[in-house]
Amino acid sequence: MTLIEWAAEQKSAEVTDWAGRLGWVAGLLLFIAFVYWLMRQGWKWRGSLQSDLPELPDMPETADAPTLALSGRYHGSTTAGQWLDRIVAHGLGTRSRVELTLTDAGIAVVRPGANDFFIPAQALREARLDKGIAGKVLAEGGLLIVTWAHGEKLLDSGFRSDRAAEHAAWVEALNSMIKTTEGTAR
Repeated sequence: MTLIEWAAEQKSAEVTDWAGRLGWVAGLLLFIAFVYWLMRQGWKWRGSLQSDLPELPDMPETADAPTLALSGRYHGSTTAGQWLDRIVAHGLGTRSRVELTLTDAGIAVVRPGANDFFIPAQALREARLDKGIAGKVLAEGGLLIVTWAHGEKLLDSGFRSDRAAEHAAWVEALNSMIKTTEGTAR
């Protein structure tokens, strides 16, 4: 057998089985869509479980002089003391940019693209630095955690400033505000 005859007998293998490959890609896309749908259903289910949470307080009509201001990220709210029990009702589970303003009346939480809310001074219970809240873990002291009462529930809300050095001033100001309002009815 000559080289020409041998080359004529040889047939190249199929490079790609397009039908099989497209089937796998379609199957993978369906699986990803199904997982996303399940996650969305879980989020909606969690929100319905937390439907007893009252509406968030609106911003007061009159604005007091700001004591402190902070620009950064809102990382969510959880049940106080349960750093993995995320609250999703009323948009509290939505991570976003945030502008915090502390006044004598409380904390104004302005979130572009998400629901703004107000934490009244009489609802404040504690402020501390911590390392994590549902979905976000940082170095020790990387998050400003504000504990506040909303309805019958105590919530922890996590914030991270663009300038982490501001956290200590916020903890000090909030805790001194809480001490001065302890004598009033909560």
